[in-house]
Amino acid sequence: MFKKPTQKFSGKIGEVEIGTGEKALKLGGESVLPFYTFDGNTGNPPRVGMEISDVYPEDWIDTLKDLYKEVAKDPAKWAKFVEDKYSPDFICLRLISADPNGADASPEDCAKTVKSVVEAIKTPLVVAGTGNHEKDAKLFEKIAQETEGHNILLMSAVEDNYKTIAAAGALAYNDKVVAESSVDINLAKQINILINQLGVSNEKFVDNVGCSAGGYGYEYVISTLDRVKLAALSQNDKTLQVPIISPVSFETWKVKEAVEPEADSPQWGNQEDRGISMEVSTATGILASGSNAVILRHPKSVEVIKKFIKELLA
Repeated sequence: MFKKPTQKFSGKIGEVEIGTGEKALKLGGESVLPFYTFDGNTGNPPRVGMEISDVYPEDWIDTLKDLYKEVAKDPAKWAKFVEDKYSPDFICLRLISADPNGADASPEDCAKTVKSVVEAIKTPLVVAGTGNHEKDAKLFEKIAQETEGHNILLMSAVEDNYKTIAAAGALAYNDKVVAESSVDINLAKQINILINQLGVSNEKFVDNVGCSAGGYGYEYVISTLDRVKLAALSQNDKTLQVPIISPVSFETWKVKEAVEPEADSPQWGNQEDRGISMEVSTATGILASGSNAVILRHPKSVEVIKKFIKELLA
């Protein structure tokens, strides 16, 4: 009788919990490659989150804005609407208003907004900053203070500001943080080691090792995910044994294939369909290469990716 061989690894990805109560969720926990149910324990299923914004999303495509036209000017109402209608595993609030090159909203005002959102929903909350390292440090410190007890995920800490964000988020106020690096296994290790040296354990943070839309340096993202996951599992590299989150929507909804109006390039077909296709194709490859959570924007993308995960784990 044929006995199928299984591949065993010495390492295991740790678990990180976000949120509170009945909808709290865990990321990671696997000891095999993504979706390799035939080899062993695949851990917690990959999670699918939905992106919202703290201001009306002027730059989103019209069909998406139409979905949210009644609620998009109130982040708390928008979050509740998404929770009730689409049931994502988590919600990602992007603090667009805080950008120093835009409205430059104060950390205090942003913290009030985040508090109103986290109190309006039961779904775990991820809060994404501006990408301005100095502003994000001030922002997340205030947000962590205002939302203590909600176990939110602060995205992201980088080498320039990790001391403030990880210390405030993970140590002082018991939230979780995202350690961000730029599509390189050595950079991922480096930021993780720095955060560990602060006294933050692997159960307190997840990685964003970089993300891009399909066709835009995507192969580097995929190969980096593969290398990180293999090092964590086969080499038992404890510095990389943390779950990974990938902000797919941040990248896919800004490339020309997703935003080019149909009137300008009719040969490309329907604009909304193109955006969904770009988001779905990007997310599937990223999940198959080792990401434990993806952030998406379109409800149809969320539906397709949830089905993709369910069927691969069946």
